[in-house]
Amino acid sequence: MPKFSDESVASVPTASPTTESAQLPVSAGLSQIVSGAARTRLMVSLLVSNVFLFATYAGVIVILLPQQMAELDPVNKVANLAIVTATSSLFTLFAQPIVGAFSDRTRTRLGRRTPWLLVGGVGGGLLTIVLQFAPGIFWITAVWVLAQMLLNAFQAPLSAVIADRIAANGRATASAFVGVGTSVGGTFGVVIAGQLLAQIGVGYWIFGTGVILVSIFFVLANRDRSSEQLPVAPFSWPAFAKSFWISPRKHPDYAWAFAGRFVMILGYQGVQAYQFYILTDHIKLSAEAAGGVAGILSLCSMVTLVVGTLVFGRLSDKLGRRKVFVFTASVVMALGIAIPLFSPTVSAMIAFALVVGIGYGAYMAVDVALMIDVLPSQGDVGKDLGVLNVATNIPQAITPVVAATLLAVFSGNYASIFGFAALMVILSSVFVLPIRSVK
Repeated sequence: MPKFSDESVASVPTASPTTESAQLPVSAGLSQIVSGAARTRLMVSLLVSNVFLFATYAGVIVILLPQQMAELDPVNKVANLAIVTATSSLFTLFAQPIVGAFSDRTRTRLGRRTPWLLVGGVGGGLLTIVLQFAPGIFWITAVWVLAQMLLNAFQAPLSAVIADRIAANGRATASAFVGVGTSVGGTFGVVIAGQLLAQIGVGYWIFGTGVILVSIFFVLANRDRSSEQLPVAPFSWPAFAKSFWISPRKHPDYAWAFAGRFVMILGYQGVQAYQFYILTDHIKLSAEAAGGVAGILSLCSMVTLVVGTLVFGRLSDKLGRRKVFVFTASVVMALGIAIPLFSPTVSAMIAFALVVGIGYGAYMAVDVALMIDVLPSQGDVGKDLGVLNVATNIPQAITPVVAATLLAVFSGNYASIFGFAALMVILSSVFVLPIRSVK
């Protein structure tokens, strides 16, 4: 088990650089930059880990859990699913910053991140498998809440590893690999789960086992150095709680990055979360046709998202610039969102998926690198990145409320959702402009 030392260490020993890894100066103390084969292996590991992690998220939430609710109680399936998903969202809202903060302080022979990667990946995978055996709504909710908390405990250190081990001029490329993993994983998770509706137990076994294996693979393929001798401040619960507040006055660039991510996700999710209803009510398709088109849209956006992520992430690193790419990607997304606003057709939705996919891919690759660049402290990477992830979690949680309110105010006119989404995406690009510490 990880331990949290209460004693400060006066000095930090340095390791001799190898052909695959080089350590930062002692003043940095907490980072281990990798290069060559080790860097390539790390990026591939990030890609594979995120494919399996997000395949599990998507496959379980979109397909397996709803089917399990239908089998358990067909009459109350919608209400029961809402209870499960709302409860899990509430409990996991701040899981990543908390786990990130504890991982920053973890001192073990295996390093700071490895214990959490193993506990989160193996534990989350096991509970995903167990979920199929939960006998009722209470136990399904309890098991899925614990599973998601552990899966978040696996995800949080994965984000911190980029800051720990990838040099600044390679972070957008590394973030691109993460973006590709999340997109491909989310798409294929739904596809795989959709083929197992009659055997949801098999689906839970596939996803749970996959997460367990990739978590073990990651820590074996990307060994961390011991953190036992790293300095750590004495632990205090009041100080720990206070550390989650990062003053916008003292760290304005961090605050602008948080605000930009928040409104971007609020706009993007507004359309994504209601895509099926947009197809049936705005485009006027039957439910069966909407299901088929939704699959086509998912594949279209995945392809362009992968292209946008890899191409523009690499270009951002090569040019050493972040802001111009985040700004341009936001504008491209806004233009794509506006297409179905003026043309409520299937063709317009396909164009929307293609354009928004490439814009969102470029945005996420470069935005993650930008966020790492504006972190207040190298010593609190896990916690600070976790706090920034709250800028993703909260908008996702409140999007249904915002969308429902817009539809109520505008008499069910889905144009209001497209207009709101485009406005939020454009606003997110404006928030990037005041950032001074990044080009």
